[in-house]
Amino acid sequence: MEAELAALAASGATTLVGLMVSDSWTAARDRVARFFARRGDDGAVEEELRSAQAELAAARDARDEDAAAGVEAEWRTRLRRALEADPRAAEELRSLLAELDPREGGEPSVSVRNSISGGVQHGPVVQGQSFSGLTFHSSGGPSSHERD
Repeated sequence: MEAELAALAASGATTLVGLMVSDSWTAARDRVARFFARRGDDGAVEEELRSAQAELAAARDARDEDAAAGVEAEWRTRLRRALEADPRAAEELRSLLAELDPREGGEPSVSVRNSISGGVQHGPVVQGQSFSGLTFHSSGGPSSHERD
């Protein structure tokens, strides 16, 4: 049972940290804070979640993988302790993760930012995943009105 709780805590921490850098973080933060509040944690949890999110954002901006991993490890430990202290917490956490994890619906959650620089592009620009059978018909050069 301990291995199962450790795996659930790890999954929860990974999801939590992933949500910290997503657009849905505010709603997720409130739900996670309520999860801990039901376990007897005082009102400081919400502030700790805000602090962890800021720390994670700074770590990602600085490309500091160790600091980002530290944030995840901290919440993994905290979740494991909550699971060990309350047998009902495991089912509640599973349910919470199913609702919050953007990957649960079978569709991967991906943020895409397109940026094309370096001048005028004279052909299609494609960004994505898993392309096959694409055909583009283009002269490759500027049109006559662009050359003037």
